[in-house]
Amino acid sequence: MSETPTYALGKGDQFQALSVLIGVNFVDMLGSLIVIPLLPFYALRFDATPEMVGWLIASFSVAQLVAAPIWGRVSDRYGRRPALLIGLFGSAAAFLVFGLATSLPLLFLSRIVQGMGGGTTGVAQAYVSDTVGREHRARALGWLSAATNAGVIIGPGIASLSAHWGRQAPGFVASGLCFINVIAAWFWLPESRPASARKAPAQRKPVWHAAWTVLWNPAGRAERLIWIYGVGMLAFTLLTSILALWLHAKFSVNERTIGYFFMYYGLLSFVMRSVFLGPVVDRIGEIGALRVGTILLAVGMLLYPLVSTVWMMALVIPFVPIGTALMFPTVTSLLSHAVDSAELGTMMGVAQTFAGIARVLAPIAGTIAFQRLGISAPFIAGGLIVLLVSWATFRHVQAAPAVAESAV
Repeated sequence: MSETPTYALGKGDQFQALSVLIGVNFVDMLGSLIVIPLLPFYALRFDATPEMVGWLIASFSVAQLVAAPIWGRVSDRYGRRPALLIGLFGSAAAFLVFGLATSLPLLFLSRIVQGMGGGTTGVAQAYVSDTVGREHRARALGWLSAATNAGVIIGPGIASLSAHWGRQAPGFVASGLCFINVIAAWFWLPESRPASARKAPAQRKPVWHAAWTVLWNPAGRAERLIWIYGVGMLAFTLLTSILALWLHAKFSVNERTIGYFFMYYGLLSFVMRSVFLGPVVDRIGEIGALRVGTILLAVGMLLYPLVSTVWMMALVIPFVPIGTALMFPTVTSLLSHAVDSAELGTMMGVAQTFAGIARVLAPIAGTIAFQRLGISAPFIAGGLIVLLVSWATFRHVQAAPAVAESAV
């Protein structure tokens, strides 16, 4: 595979575009994290069981895994900007439905619409790969994910505060912020992929062909990275899908206090991705950072069953955000080096499809294990899965040969 070219935005335009994209991702995640901490509590008010909460969480990912490769192909053919704008508009509409929801089916509708918009995550990653050179790509992707984690810090606090104004308020606040996001992206986010690069090949394979290739022939470098990304996401989502239920069962945390735990988690992840990721990658390389990240994530998950007080939580929580801050941006950057530029959006979308499958399976399996095997069972299962991923990073991930980048 040839190294992905950096498309010809000037230095100033590149900085502006990346800044706007970071802002867009921040506000989009801010809206999501206003909604996500409250979702299990709202569902329980509509008489949902813990297993039904798992299906509700998973419905987002069902929609995302279907939409992600399609959005990736659309962005390869028609440009990153239109795909991102439509996805952002979908998120705004979904949060509005959440605010208006008076039944469990409407909560499901909200999650499905948001998942369809969330399929553009791979498009945002492809945008960064279009405009940032190889040597700085992991750092830039870290900034992008740091922006989402800044949303993780602030969103739950807004959720807990706005919940005091009534059940509808959090959804309306999230929707309003995301509509502002659409307007900002419309005016200030330029296209990263020039028209000359968007010409369709004479014989382009169907959009799902790449996903089937990853599934049935996982030995390729890009395919292997997608598997590591997806399986790592499976384990991480096991934790996040039952965390609110676990905290409620163990420490009586509710919708007015859950936000503070997410804020602490998000602050750690934001600092790691925005301040420390770049120097760590410079020091030990992308593959080294990936390996360290998987080890920390596994250790963090396996420590959760040992927690007996809220103060112990403060010591255990950092392992997971630090581990994911090292793992996910670096594996995404390595993937961008391994695929051809003409299929970059498609393959990033496929990676999000596999992540989406993980997000479907994990909440269902996690909540079933929580309810039937014990409240700590999902953490143990997730930790063991990440240990498997860690072994794979040492055994099967090698550095790619350096390839000169060309401008288009």
